[in-house]
Amino acid sequence: MSIELVSRFTVDDGELSALHARAFGGGEQLTPWRERLQRHALSWVGAFDAGRLVGFVQVCWDGGAHAFLLDTAVDPPWQHQGIGRRLVEAAAADATAAGCHWLHVDFEPHLEKFYLQGCGFTSTSAGLLRLGGEPGAGS
Repeated sequence: MSIELVSRFTVDDGELSALHARAFGGGEQLTPWRERLQRHALSWVGAFDAGRLVGFVQVCWDGGAHAFLLDTAVDPPWQHQGIGRRLVEAAAADATAAGCHWLHVDFEPHLEKFYLQGCGFTSTSAGLLRLGGEPGAGS
């Protein structure tokens, strides 16, 4: 299996909506992902296996030092293979390249091990990852 990560890939609303439904459960509802991401996201990253979208994460930001990780999703058959961690690493790299110093994430308790141990976030009430630069700069 060779997974390719692609930042700011051309989004197909149906494909991403279907992945989101499979990863999070529930019915498949068409979401206008492309418009939403173009309008609000600093970046987004897709994980592709032979051209098939099998993972996704988006990064929103405040236009300054703070970025926010949202919608980390991996298709169930591809879970527990390091794809989610790689998506988060790529999202963090995109946020760092944009000049962000902090990456925030909120998560449910069952995802604590993934975000804190697997991805390096520090335990706070919301989750926080220091990305670089001067401490407190732009905060």
